Amino acid sequence: MPNDALKVNAHPEPHGVNGQTSSIGITTRGSDWYWTVTAVMTVATFAFIGLSFTRPRTHRIFHYITAAITLVAAIAYFTMAADLGQTPITVQFKRNNPKVSGTPTNQDREIFYVRYIDWTITTPLLLLDLLLTAGLPWPTILYTILLDEVMIVTGLVGALVQSSYKWGYFAFGMAAFLYVAWTVTWTARKHAISLGTDVSRTYMICGVWTIFLWFLYPIAWGLSEGGNVIAPDSEAIFYGILDIMAKPVFGALLLWGHRNIDPARLGLHIRDYNDDPAATSGIHAAHHGEKGNSDGIANNGTTTATPAINTV
Repeated sequence: MPNDALKVNAHPEPHGVNGQTSSIGITTRGSDWYWTVTAVMTVATFAFIGLSFTRPRTHRIFHYITAAITLVAAIAYFTMAADLGQTPITVQFKRNNPKVSGTPTNQDREIFYVRYIDWTITTPLLLLDLLLTAGLPWPTILYTILLDEVMIVTGLVGALVQSSYKWGYFAFGMAAFLYVAWTVTWTARKHAISLGTDVSRTYMICGVWTIFLWFLYPIAWGLSEGGNVIAPDSEAIFYGILDIMAKPVFGALLLWGHRNIDPARLGLHIRDYNDDPAATSGIHAAHHGEKGNSDGIANNGTTTATPAINTV
């Protein structure tokens, strides 16, 4: 079946939005690639959900998070393949390359804002996968996710700005990214090492893989939305390969590493509806002390240690 998405969604011309059109936009070839990535993300989602049924419900948190990442990405790529979720923005740099030069009366480039909606949802989930694996404290996880959101939002604003001010937003985004990279490569790594060899190995593989790929995204941004150097079809291939590596491949590595790791070792104590209430009450008794004493004092007057229990 021929791909006629660019014709079906022409408003009134291909790459048109609200009466405006982009002369620098994807071709049918670029749309075909986006459909391919959509298929990869969809298959990965079903695979991750299917694998979750091989685990107890209390051990599925990483399967659910990882499947959510590829599900959102599949919807975003479906939108881009249909040439939707985009808007024309006049480029800052006029190029002689006919693929990015536009026309004498129109130098607007197609900017897919849906890509940033995808990243706003999926990159925090990716970080959650990683930082929960490392057993990082919740305040650190939440602050790292906040900086991640700053990174994505400033990237979107920069892509939508026509003037050189876009590079100011790029700088803000890079500063936020460097903090995220520091947390992943240093702070969280030390936490993972303390949890055992298997956790440390899984974290190191997935963490290094993620940060390496994330360092390539600003390069893609600078060559496409930022500098108008490469054509939208090349942009599609660049981002598409990165997203496949950073989501389905990352997810496969992570879930393989977690196959023998009990979430409770990471501080994730998840109770199922049919768990033995006595076992659960035993955990709470250990947490609060015997006979309601929460100060760690036993009946004989001796001081006892109170274990730290995090429940999810």
